[in-house]
Parts: sequence; structure tokens; C-alpha cells
Amino acid sequence: MTTTSTPTPAPRWTNWVGNQSFAPSQIIEINGEEEIAPLIAEATRQGIGVRTPGTGHSFTPIVETGGLLLDLSKLRGVISIDTARRQATAWPKTTVGDFGDPLWAHGLALSNQGDIDTQAIAGSIATATHGSGIRLPNFSATLVGGRFVDGLGNVVEVSAEQNGDVLPALQTSLGLLGLMTRLTIQVAPAYELHARHLLLPYDALMERFDEFVNDYRSFSFFWLPSDASAALYCLDKGQADDCVVKLFNEAAPDTPRSGLPENERIDRSYRIYPMHYDPNFHEMEYFLPIQDAREIIAEMRKLMRRWMPLSVYPLEIRTVASDEAWLSPNYQRDNLVVSVSGEPGVDYWPYLRAVDALFAEFKGRPHWGKLHFMTADRLARLFPRYEEFVEMRRRFDPKGTFLNGHTRALFG
Repeated sequence: MTTTSTPTPAPRWTNWVGNQSFAPSQIIEINGEEEIAPLIAEATRQGIGVRTPGTGHSFTPIVETGGLLLDLSKLRGVISIDTARRQATAWPKTTVGDFGDPLWAHGLALSNQGDIDTQAIAGSIATATHGSGIRLPNFSATLVGGRFVDGLGNVVEVSAEQNGDVLPALQTSLGLLGLMTRLTIQVAPAYELHARHLLLPYDALMERFDEFVNDYRSFSFFWLPSDASAALYCLDKGQADDCVVKLFNEAAPDTPRSGLPENERIDRSYRIYPMHYDPNFHEMEYFLPIQDAREIIAEMRKLMRRWMPLSVYPLEIRTVASDEAWLSPNYQRDNLVVSVSGEPGVDYWPYLRAVDALFAEFKGRPHWGKLHFMTADRLARLFPRYEEFVEMRRRFDPKGTFLNGHTRALFG
């Protein structure tokens, strides 16, 4: 395909943990935003599929293509910050961590973020990536506008004033409406976090579960099914049936910064959220109604004990607030978020299918960037606006340029 961008030979593309790998026909490095629309228009004319990766943190084949893989690595960084509206506009490959210092310099911060801050903002929004906190929504809900190139090569501007009807579909789109070239997100006044890390026996944690959910800005925990579990997620300590607990609240200005216990820390919010993971796991994550939290956690504890040693990785528990994005797993529902993992090189699929069967009883919705067992029929039952999203996808990508085998089966 002829292009003024920078084509490179097409080696295999592999995600961060190595469970997704494919060979595109060509990788094209994009040097400027203006190069994207003609490339997509020509690819569609020739019937060639197009995808673009973020930073490869998805565990599903969401990026896979035998066609063109567009490398947007040069489209990275914060473009502008509107302090009055508390909004920031950025290029698609800007990582979550890239926002920290520029926003702080303007008295602003991301309202929430997850454990990993190296993900690209476009991918984080497209897959509804999240942090934890029952009053805090996921990244998708922060998208208030942007620009994308649709499947016909048209440049589409989206905001509350322009194409506003597209926004709830675009907020969690899996990249199926088009290729995002810039994004505007709602941010918050800058804040520091007071982090507390606790190690509690399971029963003690559950006694305080409601307190932790309701009284902290952000609460999450890892339940350890075995003595070997903590090290698999780079956790410092913990034995079988312990819970490694993370509690974050905003730090009051007069809170002493020195003399804190070793399990506590105060710093800028974006320095508190991230933690280190080794890429040694394949993760599945579902969102389930918060009112069923205690029953779900208890059932997962029993299930994981039955499935040892396949279930040796920690069980991670978080919460997320509801939003209005059509494909968000939090659409009009506050959720408990439950994550499990399998060991690379091991046949963990029977274990994950058992977990999926349990989650199905509670109408669990998938994280789009993590392993799941969804079908189109199942999605139509779980997401009230599913059919409207499919119609919107066909409106902006009538030839299916952005579909691949994985997404065509779900949204074709």
C-alpha cells in the first residue's frame, strides 16, 4: 500500500504477557495526525483491515489483524489543558502516567486510575479500564469529546455540542467506530492520597468490608489462596487465606507527612496509584452487581480452593461506580470487580470456565481487555444498549474495516 508515512517490515506483534501474537501484512508508523484519514480510506477501498495497538496490555485478540497495523507512537503527549472546564486534551498514545506532572502544574489530576499507569489513554478508554472506588467511574466515563477517523476515512469531531449522540458509544468502543486521534477527558482538582496497606485474615476483612467500601475513596484487596500466591503479584507478604488490603483517602492539608507507620504513605495521587507487576499471568475480569458482593466473594473463595493449583494466583477485588457508556460493564450499575489469573504455559481454561459459569449466575459483564467467554447473544442480554452500539458501529464503519475475527463474532 502506497503511503507517505513510514512503512516497516511486519514482524509478529506480541502483547505484554505474550498470550496474543499475530503478523500484520504491514506496520505503518504514523508521523502526523493528518496521515491517518487517507490511509484508512484507501485500506477500506482495498478491503484491508486496520487496527492500532495501545501499549499491548489487553489479554484478548482485540488488536489482531492480518491487514494494516498503524503505529501511533509519535502521537503522544498532553496537547492542552483547560483549567476552567477541568479538561485535558491528549494524543491517543499518551499514557496514563503522562498526565501526572502536566495536570499537577495546573492544579489538576486524574480523578482515579488503576494499578498500571503505562497504558495508553485511548486504549484505556476504549476498554473501560478502571481503578477502584464505589463513587468513582472508569476511564470511559471521563471522555467528554475527541476526534476520530471512521471506516470511510471521514474525520469526526465529537463533543457535547457536536455529534453528542455518538459520545456514549464512543466512550467504550473497543476501537470499532474509528481510530481516535485526540481525546478530551474530564479531570479533577489536584489531590494527595493517604495510602494505608493492611494484611488481614479473610474473616477480619469481611467483617469490615462495608466500612472499607463506603468510608474510603478507593478500596481494593487481594485474597491469597495459598502461601505461594503473594509473590506471583509482587506482593510483599501474606499467607494462605490472608487479604492484602489497599485503602486510599484524600489527605487533609494538615496531615503530618513525617513519622508515618511503614504501611502508610502520603503523596500526589498519581504517585500513589501505580504498583509493579511482573508480566507472568493471563487475567480474566468481570463486573458484578455490588449488592451481591459478599455472596460472590464467598463463592469465589470456595471455587478457588477446589481448583488448586490452577487457581494459585490471587483473587483481586475492586469496586467501580456506574456510568452511561453503552458498552461499559458499569452501564447504569455500581459493580464489584473480580479478577483471576492463570499461569502462562498451563491449561487454565477449565478453571476460568468454571469462574465464568459462576459469574454468569450474577449477570457478570466482561472487561474488554481481559479474557472472557462472551458471545453476541450473551452480550445482547447483558448490555441493554448492545443493539444500538452495533447500529452505531455499522454507521461509522459500514465495510467492517476495524473488525477482526474476535470483534466480528461479537459485534459484526
